[in-house]
Amino acid sequence: MVWGAFALAFLFGAVGNKTHFCTMGAVSDVVNMGDWNRMRMWLLAIAVATAGASALQLSGLIDLSKTIYTSSRFTWLSYVLGGLLFGIGMTLASGCGSKTLIRIGTGNLKSLIVAIVLAITAYMTLRGIFGVFRVAALDPVGATLATGQDLPSLLAAPLGLDKKIVLATLGLVVAASLLAFVFKAREFRTFDNVLGGLVVGLVVVGGWVLSGYIGYLAEDPSTLEEKFLATNSGRMESMSFVAPQAYFLELFLLWSDKSRVMTFGIATVLGMFAGSLAWSLATRSFRLESFRDAEDLINHLVGGALMGFGGVLALGCTIGQGISGLSTLALGSILAFFSIVAGAALTMKIQYWRLMNQS
Repeated sequence: MVWGAFALAFLFGAVGNKTHFCTMGAVSDVVNMGDWNRMRMWLLAIAVATAGASALQLSGLIDLSKTIYTSSRFTWLSYVLGGLLFGIGMTLASGCGSKTLIRIGTGNLKSLIVAIVLAITAYMTLRGIFGVFRVAALDPVGATLATGQDLPSLLAAPLGLDKKIVLATLGLVVAASLLAFVFKAREFRTFDNVLGGLVVGLVVVGGWVLSGYIGYLAEDPSTLEEKFLATNSGRMESMSFVAPQAYFLELFLLWSDKSRVMTFGIATVLGMFAGSLAWSLATRSFRLESFRDAEDLINHLVGGALMGFGGVLALGCTIGQGISGLSTLALGSILAFFSIVAGAALTMKIQYWRLMNQS
């Protein structure tokens, strides 16, 4: 499980570095230049991940109802607020959680600081002082649904339809619609663009196979309960890069504590960095880069903190919710995705307005 997760993330990191896969950059290109190529790369990854996850569910290899994204608890405020804060944070920090790890592999010292702040803040939101506030003030705001919050469950029950038929239909429609939009643009059809979207989508599918099929025990010999091996959440997981950075920090801070072990998520953090570093060294593109001035430092510190808090609150980042979560067709993932994009776009508009007023 751990080595498989490392290998998948290593591939993600190397290809992400080569193809400049960046969700923050995708939003920035659309908002500032009207260029949709990197957004289409992101949408291609979503299409591939959705098609793959739906196929795995229909084949019976995995059960997407056993992920954190499809639970019946619909905490809409957390999805919206967390997504907005994460979108703002990734704009200030020059990249989301995955891009931060990729940029560390290229020698970017700014991203190293962002990752440290993100991990600390995420851990504080999971189990520290921010976690107390989250549990008391934000988590209770929501609704408990009669079914899971994935669209197939929500639509099948009231319409009296077979969930598998609804899943197959929705999976096909979503994937086909996104693919049609993505490949409609001739300028998108370059090797790097297609490679980036295709590989990232397949890596997410690989994560579901690894965690939900290979690492699944129907009955743990120790507890006689079902178990997903080596996951921090105790559920099936795929790619996500906020909470895993917090658990990475915890493991290295408490290394002598034998109860702390390497997990799927921690391995993906290491794999993402290693893959990007390997590509940088192989192409001789590794360059040390630091902060421009005090304002640049402050922006990245605030951005890292907002990503750590917002990513935990929203149950994921632009990869965790924006691809892995969306591949499950979960309503909360859709809400978080659009909230992240809105937060990023709004921040970019404000930054542009400030720049125009200063000049």
